[in-house]
Amino acid sequence: MMYGWHNGMGAGGWVFMVMNALALWALLAGVIWLAVRAFRLHTPGGADHAERILAERFAKGEITEEEYRDRLSVLRNPKN
Repeated sequence: MMYGWHNGMGAGGWVFMVMNALALWALLAGVIWLAVRAFRLHTPGGADHAERILAERFAKGEITEEEYRDRLSVLRNPKN
């Protein structure tokens, strides 16, 4: 007959079970984080995309060097 702890695990068993559950959640969170990060790396957008478009426009002669530098400055420092 067992007294005190269910299933005869004792205090050590419960601690081990909780730690395994936390490790599983941490692993799951890590996998989700990596998936989101990989998705963002392969999705066009953001400042890098805007800088590439700006560089292409400058290379095609659509904008002057002064316009290119001004707009690049705004992209890199939007609050200034």
